[in-house]
Amino acid sequence: MSVVVTGATGHLGRLIVEGLLDAGVTDVVAGGRRTERAADLAERGARVVELDYDRPETLAAALAGADTLMLVSGSEVGRRVAQHGAAIDAARAAGVRRVVYTSAPHADTTDLVLAPEHKATEELLAASGLVTTVLRNNWYTDNYVQPLRQAAATGEIVGSVGQGRVASATRADLAAGAVAVLTTDAHDGRTYELTGDHAWTHDELAAAASQVLGREVVYRDVTPDEQRAGLLAAGLDEGTAGFVVALDQNIATGALADATDTLRTLLGRPTTSLLDGLTAAWAATA
Repeated sequence: MSVVVTGATGHLGRLIVEGLLDAGVTDVVAGGRRTERAADLAERGARVVELDYDRPETLAAALAGADTLMLVSGSEVGRRVAQHGAAIDAARAAGVRRVVYTSAPHADTTDLVLAPEHKATEELLAASGLVTTVLRNNWYTDNYVQPLRQAAATGEIVGSVGQGRVASATRADLAAGAVAVLTTDAHDGRTYELTGDHAWTHDELAAAASQVLGREVVYRDVTPDEQRAGLLAAGLDEGTAGFVVALDQNIATGALADATDTLRTLLGRPTTSLLDGLTAAWAATA
């Protein structure tokens, strides 16, 4: 088996490469733009190659002889459909058998602000003729390090989510789920909603933050306009502030609330709890 992992110098891609190596996969190709960041992966036995969605020749070279493409979704919002499409076209030209793709929760039906590019990529995959597995990853627990930093200074987590719930999972768990899919053919043609076992509220997030930080933390709910004004006052640009507010409104209306047991089943164990995930993410920043 030869598996090419895109974004291998990013957080999720790196974890997937490490998991494949741990699982004994002998031909793992770690692709990324900044190959110098993957020297440790090369030392562990991965074949590190330059892979740039915007440079077709790097895609062709990286995918030559590969059986599987682990397409970790790109980070450049607004450009991802074209970039993912280039990778899919290159995979088909190289004779790759299957593509595993990291998508967004309920990408084909949700109003989640992040979903349209993922929905479009899923449509490209469906039209490609390739065998596919779609991993619709919920929000990363690791993303809450920044709110923890604010809480450490102020004792508050501020948002406009109301009592909306988030079925988050850690990057490590989602990477392990991807490895479980990549190392067998049993998941061909499937679309999985991957979440943590428990969908939590921001009051629960504040309670967990209190334990991680060793100080009292409360969640303060504000209106979307108040949230936007506060973010702008803190120095965020209009686009970023608008994204944060839109995401909170998605959470408020339940876009990230659907907890499934699919990831738990792939892992063969419970998913990492909110508290344990936050503790690990916070410790990693120390």
